[in-house]
Amino acid sequence: MAEEAVLVESITRQMVRTLLPPRNPEGHKGTFGKVYVYGGCVGYTGAPVYAGEAAVRTGSGLVFVGVPGEIYPIVASRCEAAMAQPVPRDYGALLERMEQCDAALIGPGLGRAGETEETVLALLRDLSIPVVLDADGINAVSTHMYVLDHRRGVTVLTPHEGEFARLDGGFLPGGTNRARAAADFAAHHNCVMVLKGSGTIVAGPGGRILRNTTGNCGMAKGGSGDILAGMLLSLLGQGAGALEAAACAVWLHGRAGDLAEAELTAYAMTPPDLLARLPAAFKELVET
Repeated sequence: MAEEAVLVESITRQMVRTLLPPRNPEGHKGTFGKVYVYGGCVGYTGAPVYAGEAAVRTGSGLVFVGVPGEIYPIVASRCEAAMAQPVPRDYGALLERMEQCDAALIGPGLGRAGETEETVLALLRDLSIPVVLDADGINAVSTHMYVLDHRRGVTVLTPHEGEFARLDGGFLPGGTNRARAAADFAAHHNCVMVLKGSGTIVAGPGGRILRNTTGNCGMAKGGSGDILAGMLLSLLGQGAGALEAAACAVWLHGRAGDLAEAELTAYAMTPPDLLARLPAAFKELVET
């Protein structure tokens, strides 16, 4: 289908301003959502840290970062506001801990060990809370799509084009209408698809398709996607609908990236620079 035949809405500042969850001035940390990040492995300790800290920056009241015991000291030393903890060895204990939260993120830096993949699939079967699947969470489900199709709760997937190719089994970067492919996947698997890249696409199962209007090539560095996933997690935990949370997250993420590029250039900006500019992106949104 030609690109012109697909109805795609632009995600704008005004749209995000209306979709952002309201902030109760009399609220407390329990008011603004409790969320859980499940990720990390040896060699990939930064991903869960970025995701957890991004969730805090996006407004979550309580953010837990569950990582394997062998990397817990490293992750704990890097988390400033998110609360790192070793993942329980017992699956039932992990499931109970995650079910006590308002939303969960599965995948950043998680690795692809067989036992880890089995845990991811079990969590998708058993969790009733909204779940964001990123990175190795997406890879785990790519050959077990029936688990995604039979989820009880809301699911948001955040693949880049290579990960989406493995999920879709035929999508080729640059060779297919990205908006149509994302929308077809969302409808077929009853999920929200966030197809990352230049002009990130957000597609819902009801057929609505949105394209982001912020962001730049300086964000094309390892760690940027983990920040986006943490932002999306936070907004879900604060009660936003899945499509609305995704639209807000990608726009604010891109806007923070644009602020970083303006000051530091696309060459020199880093994911921590993007994270550090989230407050300015939010301030622009709520005060203008």
